[in-house]
Amino acid sequence: MSKQRAEGYTMAKLFYGTTAEPIVIDDRMLAHVKVVAATKLRRGESFTLSWVHGDDEPIGRSTIWLQPSIPLRFVFDSEQPEALDQNLLKRMANDANSSRGLSLDIDPDQPAAAGVPARTEPAKAPRSLARVA
Repeated sequence: MSKQRAEGYTMAKLFYGTTAEPIVIDDRMLAHVKVVAATKLRRGESFTLSWVHGDDEPIGRSTIWLQPSIPLRFVFDSEQPEALDQNLLKRMANDANSSRGLSLDIDPDQPAAAGVPARTEPAKAPRSLARVA
């Protein structure tokens, strides 16, 4: 049985802390979040991660605080690792280093202009995180 959504995105799960309910995000975006988070947390740096709620949740946004002492587990539906976009990684790392933190309402396919992270209207799942119902 295919785990792909109708839109063609393969979904992955981010388990945060001891919460049993995962945060769902497409494999490609979560692969990039994993690299940024691992880099920052390995350095002992904390940051926030924010997203717009998915269609199956009440309207709004959520933010979590990521720090080295909070367990994270990344579970991907895809058996093969996603290809990483170096420009997207740089944009996400810059966001994570800023006071606003890493927000997943960026368009991963839009190039950043003049060193400014590209943003679009707040994304809906599956481009952004969405809690499993």
